[in-house]
Amino acid sequence: MEINKKIAEELNIKISQVEATIKLIDDGNTIPFIARYRKEVTGNLSDETLREFGERLEYLRNLEARKEEITRLIDEQGKLTDEIKTSIEKAEILSELEDIYRPYKQKKRTRATIAKEKGLEPLSQIIYLQREKKNIYEIAEEYIDEEKGVLTVEDAIEGAKDIIAENISDNPEYRKKIKSICFREAVIITRAAKEEKSPYEMYYEFSETIKTIPSHRILAINRGEKEEFLKVKIEKPEEKILGLIKNDVIQDEKSQFSLILNDTIEDSYKRLIEPSIDREIRTDLTEKAEDKAIKVFGKNAKQLLLQPPIKNITVLGFDPAYRTGCKLAVIDENGKLLDTQTVYPTEPQNDVEGAKKVINNLIDKYKINMVAIGNGTASRESEIFISDLLSERKEEIYYAIVSEAGASVYSASKLATEEYPDINVSLRGAISIARRLQDPLAELVKIDPKAIGVGQYQHDVNQKKLSESLTGVVEDAVNKVGVDVNTATPSLLSYVAGINKTIAKNIVSYRDENGAIKARKELMKVPKLGKVAYEQCAGFLRVFGGSNPLEITGVHPESYEKAEKLLTKLGFSVDNILGKEKLLQIKEDLKKVDIKEMAKELDIGELTLKDIIDELSKPGRDPREDMPKPILRSDVLKFEDLKEDMILNGTVRNVTDFGAFVDIGVKHDGLVHISQLSNKFVKNPSEIVSVGDVVKVKVIGIDNEKQKVSLSMRL
Repeated sequence: MEINKKIAEELNIKISQVEATIKLIDDGNTIPFIARYRKEVTGNLSDETLREFGERLEYLRNLEARKEEITRLIDEQGKLTDEIKTSIEKAEILSELEDIYRPYKQKKRTRATIAKEKGLEPLSQIIYLQREKKNIYEIAEEYIDEEKGVLTVEDAIEGAKDIIAENISDNPEYRKKIKSICFREAVIITRAAKEEKSPYEMYYEFSETIKTIPSHRILAINRGEKEEFLKVKIEKPEEKILGLIKNDVIQDEKSQFSLILNDTIEDSYKRLIEPSIDREIRTDLTEKAEDKAIKVFGKNAKQLLLQPPIKNITVLGFDPAYRTGCKLAVIDENGKLLDTQTVYPTEPQNDVEGAKKVINNLIDKYKINMVAIGNGTASRESEIFISDLLSERKEEIYYAIVSEAGASVYSASKLATEEYPDINVSLRGAISIARRLQDPLAELVKIDPKAIGVGQYQHDVNQKKLSESLTGVVEDAVNKVGVDVNTATPSLLSYVAGINKTIAKNIVSYRDENGAIKARKELMKVPKLGKVAYEQCAGFLRVFGGSNPLEITGVHPESYEKAEKLLTKLGFSVDNILGKEKLLQIKEDLKKVDIKEMAKELDIGELTLKDIIDELSKPGRDPREDMPKPILRSDVLKFEDLKEDMILNGTVRNVTDFGAFVDIGVKHDGLVHISQLSNKFVKNPSEIVSVGDVVKVKVIGIDNEKQKVSLSMRL
């Protein structure tokens, strides 16, 4: 297989792009660096495409290595033919390759291997080839051997049938055709394993064709089966499958071998082929569903990480609870912890007045501008309490509901213990909630991406794949935003291209010992941060108040000279990008630059020049500022206030295959089903909405018993 050609076809890119990108990856360049600073080389491939590229490259290389190994193993047995070699070369997926190798694999003792030990293989060949005119029962008599345990003619024929059944089962062509039929025509059927209420009731009597069943239903069925609420089977066109094998094996329906082979084929199918095909189909469906879920999870996580920060505010983090009390943490505009308290405004204590007194004192003492309320247990009761409290105050103070997914994981982590060794575990959650409102990215990178919780069935998918995918997503988000080298935590720094956890800690230690870093090149003094790491990370690290104004931008050190020349040609110096008035003029002049001509003059790629112009136009600007801001509230909406046809603003909290969950300010997020996302047909909800989007929705259904709301964006 030509790997380069295959990737080019799958990703719809040129062979030259594939070759150049593979070289960059093999040379040890990171995906964020390639995506941002090697656009000319890759032909402007995005970070998402490059991640997919890397996955496919690894898979196809593993496939080629396995082909070589299987070819060698079959050859060592002296059974490698040109036909087998061609089949191996043509195989495009690992399961197809393993089907080819199946007949040559070392097997455990099976009925067929036992029959072979009894010397019945020649008899199986006679029956399979169907050429003998002599009565098969007379031939079988020659194979009776009491010592080997073949006591009768029937024993001999049964043993021969076992050998033929296994050979039929191992035939890669049959397996390929059977799988193809099943993926076109088979139906997945689920039934209740026990008659009791569960989240899986819609699957208690359910069927859907394999080719149309969406990934979220596969994962739901898998979970229902695992929790023993469901029984699952795959209904296949059995007659068609048996007919396929019989037509190929049985040469003459009237021959003496016909009945024996008929029984053998049915036994082979029922006992050997069907169970393993079922397993393979379920595995294949699960893998595809998992890949889809991981993509959805990754996209949602990226949007959550890129939520805009709310700067220059003192925040009260409010971690709601019942019995154990609501935890409070006051965080100043720089993220520093000022105070912690615990109040009990919710059940069972209901100490509303005592809680109000504590919070009002904190607001007065620290001039709090904003309250961040976690969206977990007791969130809505806490929201009502905070809303009432704020309405009684003269100054305008708003609150926002913040996702607290993973806050408890962070609270008990080694990192949280290092950050706040003297703070109780339960109070650390309130700190995390407050900081998430101030700077979601800086706070969320401290948590295992799996714990962020913005997907579907994230605990049911392949955890290694999920972890790798989400690490890539976090890397892309961090490098897209850029990192202040002098304030970033080791957690944040460790996601910068080229920087591992050791180097991240070394940067922080270097800062602590030597004071603020004044220039990017100073990073070369950090232990273990060599030339290669510097090239990868430099453009993503920002140095504010340093010696070179270009270092508050994403311009890479390799392009400083070109950026300076560009500004000189326009009549400016690098220092001018720091002055407000001059910067306005620079922006205007940069808009007029003829990219093609200027790229030639500077001897630089057009894409690189465009990026330099973008960076010089908005030095030090956070790209998250373009994202929708969180909804800030001052009053509360109760479930009882909801009416059909009510129009509301809400925040998208989660996007799945079947729709989007939107926080409209009541206890549970409302669901906008995929059919209600747009007036047009929607294939994938992610095309319409992203996590964090602020959307206008209409209430179209209210289920008071289940406290569920159906919403529509088809206004």
